[in-house]
Amino acid sequence: MVHDVVIIGSGPAAHTAAIYTARAELSPVLFEGFMAGGIAAGGQLTTTTEVENFPGFPEAIGGPELTERFKAQSTRFGTVVHTETVNEVDLSVRPFTFKSDGQEGAARTLIIATGATAQRLDVPGTRDGELWQKGVSACAVCDGALPFFRDRPLYVIGGGDSAMEEATFLAKYGSKVTVVHRRDELRASRIMQKRAIDHPKVEILYSHTVTEALGSDGLEQLRLKDLKTGEEHVVEAAGLFFAIGHKPNTSFLGGQLELDETGYIVTAPDSTATSVEGVFAAGDVQDKKYRQAITAAGSGCMAAIETEHYLAALG
Repeated sequence: MVHDVVIIGSGPAAHTAAIYTARAELSPVLFEGFMAGGIAAGGQLTTTTEVENFPGFPEAIGGPELTERFKAQSTRFGTVVHTETVNEVDLSVRPFTFKSDGQEGAARTLIIATGATAQRLDVPGTRDGELWQKGVSACAVCDGALPFFRDRPLYVIGGGDSAMEEATFLAKYGSKVTVVHRRDELRASRIMQKRAIDHPKVEILYSHTVTEALGSDGLEQLRLKDLKTGEEHVVEAAGLFFAIGHKPNTSFLGGQLELDETGYIVTAPDSTATSVEGVFAAGDVQDKKYRQAITAAGSGCMAAIETEHYLAALG
């Protein structure tokens, strides 16, 4: 069977695309993945305890619950969801073909919404089941405004533009923000460095690393190591934010789509169209600037509308 629309992904971009294409009576099939990238279906949102910045939820909502609502809405309109990971696609043939964990199929159009995985260091105490999402995060914009971070000491791991941006953002909420960087100099652009260094509430701690996160019900302390002397000391900390970049989930594409230098799918200006006609990309897999649930949902809508127009043109 050849499907009109196959959507690969499980977050707000994927399900928004599914809702729109389903309402357009295109019978979308969505592959949400099974622990794809080491994360449950729903993507990065499933690792967020409370979402306070998604419109329509003034009292906040849990990330996993929000993703379940996305899925319930897309299936309500007829989207067929498979909890399987698409491991391979062939974009050189028409219709496109794909292979998942349990089946093979073909599609006239593909919407790629596989997201990007926030990179984390394997620091004891920060892992899943430990203090992850209990004071440890990889998204300051998502979590920084939460009450337990306010007027408390916060730490950011990283040395690039993302770390500088996260630190200056967190400075609005924390009593002090310390950027922990393992090298003697930052990798960030000069303007981003200056913005962070000049901020009265931001401190850069060079040649240090975090060796352990400590706490019971939430993060309370961090163990820091001076990489030049080898000495370690423990500091009070209410929040630890990894800011060492994201890895877009594009390896299954096998280099068949144009990617930028960091692996994100390149889309046409003001469009979700990729380098292969009939393949569209939405969400964090093509957005390395905003990476928010609401912007991902918006691009999912764009992809769906462009897919509908493309299929209409095919007749």
